[in-house]
Amino acid sequence: MTIGKSPHSSAPDSSAPAAAEESSRTTGGPSIGRMLARARIDAGLTVDQVSTRTRIRVPIVHAVESDDFDRCGGAFYARGHLRLLAREVGLDGEALVARYDAEHGGAPSPTAGQLLDSGPIKVKDHNRPNWTAAMVVAIVAVVALIGYNLVGSSSSGGDQPGAASAPLPSGVSAPATTSPSAQPPAPESSVAAIAAAPADKVTVKLVAGQDKSWVTAKDGNGKSLYSNNLEAGQDQTFTDGKKITLVIGNAGAVHLFVNGKDLGPAGQDGQVVHLAYTPGDPQAG
Repeated sequence: MTIGKSPHSSAPDSSAPAAAEESSRTTGGPSIGRMLARARIDAGLTVDQVSTRTRIRVPIVHAVESDDFDRCGGAFYARGHLRLLAREVGLDGEALVARYDAEHGGAPSPTAGQLLDSGPIKVKDHNRPNWTAAMVVAIVAVVALIGYNLVGSSSSGGDQPGAASAPLPSGVSAPATTSPSAQPPAPESSVAAIAAAPADKVTVKLVAGQDKSWVTAKDGNGKSLYSNNLEAGQDQTFTDGKKITLVIGNAGAVHLFVNGKDLGPAGQDGQVVHLAYTPGDPQAG
């Protein structure tokens, strides 16, 4: 049976490779890629339109529809792409993922990081408040020091020697000098860089933790700023006068700093999230 193609498709629909034919014979029905291609055509969508809506690059959409999952960058990303494409063309994404696992050796064993996140103790949730609280304590201590010195100078007439170097009360000095170093520090330069950003622009910093994540970023005019894997330990900062739009493929692996605020992990491990931020409150986007 000949499958028609949309006049606006970026490339003609071709026959699936030998792997797809083998999959069809094995399962007694069309392959995963053929099901997605047929559903897309039935929905009146081109490959370019599906790519724009799912943020999956055109060559990868073509590859998936041809049952070539090597272009996805691994089984983890292949499952994410299948869910997004299935949702866009009206298929059951979980059913396609289950079939993909059955045809490609089953779902992988969870990594150590995923086991930690699924347990009763969430390491990231505990680490983030600790150093944030330490910063707050340090700021309060500095304010208390300034207030104490001002009161001391005023009461002594301002011309007594030693008035400006009065010792700190014991309850103030200890947190100011020891608490910040006793807590895990924030990712290097993240807070300082964001705090120095212009108030009339949106500034977003992404910091990868112990795992990598696929990330795309666009400015307010839709221009691509970044489209690549953010490897473990790497970071990227984006600034624009109107908007920063993000797609994060493994949201739990990426820590977000937006307009001077620490928003924590972008989502759950393995979750694909679409985010947008504008100048002002991070939630304004």
